[in-house]
Amino acid sequence: MDMRGYQQYKEQSINSMTPGELLLLLYDELVKRSILASLALDKADWPAFEGAVDRCMDIIKYLDETLDRQYPISRDLSRMYEYFTYQLGRIKIGRNKTELENLKPMLAEMRDAFHGAEKASAQGR
Repeated sequence: MDMRGYQQYKEQSINSMTPGELLLLLYDELVKRSILASLALDKADWPAFEGAVDRCMDIIKYLDETLDRQYPISRDLSRMYEYFTYQLGRIKIGRNKTELENLKPMLAEMRDAFHGAEKASAQGR
């Protein structure tokens, strides 16, 4: 199967998304990877667990780096991202299922909050 066509389709889809849609895509991936980390932890699949946690940390780092610092909420979001990164580091080092299960709903709540904001913004357009 020729993957070039699929890759071009994927790139075109991403390039045509609004910033809000891209943000939601990142949060969806963050939540998905946290679930994958939990499943891998249950199976003691350490490479998959560490890969999923590392990807979560990469996404959070990107979200933090792309914050528009001119808005006051950016400071609060940056502190939240710092907390998430700290917790993920602890989870990865300790392979701590309890802490991961405590963090997953927080990530989902952030995604849901941004989803609500994107929906409200789209209705206002």
